[in-house]
Amino acid sequence: MRCKLFMNTLIRMAMDWFISLPDSHITSFAQLSQLFREQYITNRAPPPVSYDLFYVKQYQGETLKEYINRFGAQVVKVGTTEEPMIVYAFRKGMCPGPFCESIIRSRPRTFVEIRCRAVEHTATEGEVCEKRTSVAPARPRAQSRA
Repeated sequence: MRCKLFMNTLIRMAMDWFISLPDSHITSFAQLSQLFREQYITNRAPPPVSYDLFYVKQYQGETLKEYINRFGAQVVKVGTTEEPMIVYAFRKGMCPGPFCESIIRSRPRTFVEIRCRAVEHTATEGEVCEKRTSVAPARPRAQSRA
């Protein structure tokens, strides 16, 4: 029964593979499962490893918040708890800028510390931008009469 249900889930190449199996070759679902895994094991993506964090780079124009979220998602996928390596990989992937400089000057010890500092940095940047846009326009110069 399971073999018949399984067959209904196959398409294209997988169905061609299944059809090519010799008649009466499969005697149990366990055997079918094993053959299927052996056939398609190479199609599976390798599990992420710690050094994959070094491939996460901040894109040109990507905000700090977007980069941190993307990097954090990769940290979760990798499942590492090696904080020095996480911090180093994060710093290596950053685009140059004020936050990157602050991370280099005063090195954080954990990724949580990076997140906290990024929140402060982003808030400060927002205030600076607001001040720039809310500055009153300059007074017009008095026209001299000649």
